Amino acid sequence: MPKYRFIAVLIILAGAAIGYFDVAHIFSPNLFFSMPFKLGLDLRGGAHLVYRADVSQISPSEIQDAMDGLRDVIERRVNLFGVAEPLVQVEQKGILKASENKEQRLIVELPGVTDVNQAIKMLGETPFLEFRIEAPNMEEGVNAADAFLPSRLTGRYLEKATLEFSPTTYEPEISIQFNDEGAEIFAKLTKENVGKQLAIFLDGAPISAPVVREEIPNGRAQITGQFTPTEAKLLVQRLNSGALPVPIELISQQSVGPTLGEKVLMKGITAGIYGIILVSLFLVLWYRLPGLISVFALAIYIIIVLAIFKIIPVTLTAAGIAGFILSIGMAVDANILIFERMKEERRAGKQLNTAITEGFARAWLSIRDSNVSSLITAFILFWMGTSMVKGFALTLGIGVLVSMFSAIIISRTFLLAIGAKEESKLTQFLFGSHNSHKISQS
Repeated sequence: MPKYRFIAVLIILAGAAIGYFDVAHIFSPNLFFSMPFKLGLDLRGGAHLVYRADVSQISPSEIQDAMDGLRDVIERRVNLFGVAEPLVQVEQKGILKASENKEQRLIVELPGVTDVNQAIKMLGETPFLEFRIEAPNMEEGVNAADAFLPSRLTGRYLEKATLEFSPTTYEPEISIQFNDEGAEIFAKLTKENVGKQLAIFLDGAPISAPVVREEIPNGRAQITGQFTPTEAKLLVQRLNSGALPVPIELISQQSVGPTLGEKVLMKGITAGIYGIILVSLFLVLWYRLPGLISVFALAIYIIIVLAIFKIIPVTLTAAGIAGFILSIGMAVDANILIFERMKEERRAGKQLNTAITEGFARAWLSIRDSNVSSLITAFILFWMGTSMVKGFALTLGIGVLVSMFSAIIISRTFLLAIGAKEESKLTQFLFGSHNSHKISQS
């Protein structure tokens, strides 16, 4: 078995190198490849916010773009405050498209931000800018907020805002520039509403209601009002940090302290270690040498999976760790199927190497079918689930894929590398009994 022993040595050396990569951030933090594991909010601590987006004034075909724009704007605003590795994502409900969902939600996770009120303030200051057209037959004395109709032109199309001062009154003015799509909408609005008011609303309140004198084709406009220089400067900063394409409402908030997150992480690691130790003892006591070999294969499996988690990188949450531990159990299950098949071949009177080869061949179909069904489940969970469910599904799926490689390649190579050619009492003790049928004279 020189070939299998050589391959086994290569696997051990590769496993040692990958294992060092897994812990390099602890012992050699200055190395270029010593990246730490990426921890989720529940393990690291921070703020978890859920917003409901009001898309009632948007046509179904534009909802997806509006939500993507909302995500980008919030993400850009969060980045201005220096929050490390924020997560801003649109929550997808089931298999429905965004345009088919009546309720749109935005999830914001801010690691390291334990003050929820501060997090809410960071996002709540982002203004919702919109232009409204004058309602037909508007009566005098009617409240401006009730006399204007929403239009397609919102802060979603805003490119930039600048602070200027009127050359005649020296009052602060805010010049806004729309992008190409916004300029087309603005040109159409001004053309269709010459002589009418085109009101500018900020967070639902009117701040200016100028009368359109002529069509404005270049997408440039001015916001005027009784601003102080300080107010105008703050408004420009808020607009440039991102005007929301749709209004949002905070519906859920949660704060996870770093101490609590550390306790959850340590409990997850401790549970995993205890579980691996107990499973390893069972394998060694019940299957003897094959069980000991499967423990080595299991160790290499864990090393490989952890390295993949680092490289992708996978954001590890408590649910993700649970998925990883579950995949370890499935890797053990594959070894048990193989060893039981080997014992059947040994009881049938076959030699050790033949029993190993046929045991793997007979177990492969069962291993393949069970793992494929698990992968399908993980894919559906990742596709349809929330962020926490996706973390579980991703770690489970990666673990299942690697477990097939571990059971079929690593365990088989080690067994063939150690396999004995001759039957003996030691061989029977280590690998199970071998039934030898003899014919004698009666």
